[in-house]
Amino acid sequence: MKFQATSRSEQGTSASRRLRRAGRVPAIVYGGQADALNIELDHNEIFHALRKEGFHSSILDMQLEGKSQSVLLRAVQWHPFKPQVLHVDFQRVAADQVITTKVPLHFINGEISPAVKLASNLISHVLTELEVSCLPADLPSSIEVDLANLEGGTSLHFADITLPEGVTFVPHGGELNPVLAAAMAKPAEKEEEETPADGEGEAS
Repeated sequence: MKFQATSRSEQGTSASRRLRRAGRVPAIVYGGQADALNIELDHNEIFHALRKEGFHSSILDMQLEGKSQSVLLRAVQWHPFKPQVLHVDFQRVAADQVITTKVPLHFINGEISPAVKLASNLISHVLTELEVSCLPADLPSSIEVDLANLEGGTSLHFADITLPEGVTFVPHGGELNPVLAAAMAKPAEKEEEETPADGEGEAS
């Protein structure tokens, strides 16, 4: 995915405010052999790009001063209540250097699983992404989780899926086999409490 960037020389809070008023977004790109570089982005372009899942988990093609650089989105700062991007961080990536990032999980076939078709369970997606390590060329835009064989009342763990070739799972907190999805019985519907008819139960 490609986006346009421009170098910026002015820094500081006041300069950032001026940029935002002009429809621009202050950003930074760091990593690799070069120094960190302050850049600016077009707000509309980056706003719409950030709404695409792939922009968060793909190697991006940053066009800066006529040159292409491979980068990875690392952080986004949003306005607390306005639909406005305040700042973006990117990291340079090199083809021969391993990167670590989060990749979204795509759950499929839940509607045809025994958990849903036979047990009428609800399927909860316990995790929505996994942190992985790989070379940039091996980075998947998403990881598919097939729920077709999920039985009622059971869970699907990390060990039940296969990662793409060259991709390694990065566990957290010693959890080597986390639960990805779980099938659970639907909560029982509460029966409406019966209310006595008018006059019923009243003392005569």
